[in-house]
Amino acid sequence: MRRPALALPSWLPVDGYILALLATVGLAALLPATGSAATVADGAATGAVSFLFFLYGARLSTAEAMAGLRHWRLHLTVLACTFVLFPLLGLAARGLVPYVLPGGLYTGVLFLCLVPSTIQSSIAFTSIARGNVAAAICAGSFSSLVGIVVTPLLAALVLDGEGPGVSGGALVSIVCQLLLPFLAGQVLRRWIGGFLTRHKKVLGLVDRGSILLVVYSAFSAGVVAGIWHQVSPVRLLVLLGVLALLLAVMLVLTWYGSRKLGFGRADRIAITFAGSKKSLAAGLPMASVLFGAQAGLAVLPLMLFHQLQLMVCAVLAKRFAARAEPEGAEPDAPEDGGPADAPAATRDGEPVAAGESR
Repeated sequence: MRRPALALPSWLPVDGYILALLATVGLAALLPATGSAATVADGAATGAVSFLFFLYGARLSTAEAMAGLRHWRLHLTVLACTFVLFPLLGLAARGLVPYVLPGGLYTGVLFLCLVPSTIQSSIAFTSIARGNVAAAICAGSFSSLVGIVVTPLLAALVLDGEGPGVSGGALVSIVCQLLLPFLAGQVLRRWIGGFLTRHKKVLGLVDRGSILLVVYSAFSAGVVAGIWHQVSPVRLLVLLGVLALLLAVMLVLTWYGSRKLGFGRADRIAITFAGSKKSLAAGLPMASVLFGAQAGLAVLPLMLFHQLQLMVCAVLAKRFAARAEPEGAEPDAPEDGGPADAPAATRDGEPVAAGESR
């Protein structure tokens, strides 16, 4: 199939959505929303976030989630990586303050370690690497669902004394803006699920547009509050180094740790991609609720980590695929009873592209 003329080259390390995010940050830096415009932007961002989680709930198939429960060992492993190992590493990074990271950026790194795993990009990378795609779908969905409840609770626990803190009012806002719309989507799924499936491309634009609106509102508030004067180019480079080390540690732990736990190769690939990645789409709305005017600085580590994980995991997925068994060879048998090697997801005969935002 011929590549569309306007498509980004497959080797380009920055995907189109990341470019849009960077452009939005630039717009907020040059033309931040102030006064009544800021009030309108905040209200629009709040409504967009609620609608976004309503769509998440309406599109998550309860039947698929229940079917995936038979791979409970794999899902528990991914959840442990996402909500236990990552937070522990984030707490350990406290030793980098203040000599390596200032307190504001460390709060962002710690918050990054609390958000759920990705869905689309984990599935795409698992597919390209010839891993267990079905397990990646369920693991990402479970992580996102659990994260709606667990991430705010962990934030209330570990962010106490870090940055603005997490108040009871913020937790109530999380429930009202994120959890209730998600549950409403689940309830209405039987009536609107088919419509959402038929128009998934348009709704994908709604997804991404909502995130861009949240980014603009959060970074505008940061510019108005003057928090960006705290971040120098040197600090940004140091932050990138810290995030690269964090990603490398999690990739090593998920790959070799899953082997120690007895998982087969296909399941190890799914665990590696789902357990080492963080969701920009889930993290940004939560940060806007939890941090308010300081959300811009708090989400900066998450945005940088998101780009790093896309670049590194794209290379890893191709290496895993190159090392996969030749066609017709006997694949590794998984230890947990799951399917050995799920077929790679394709669209028009080509692998699903990586680089989704979630």
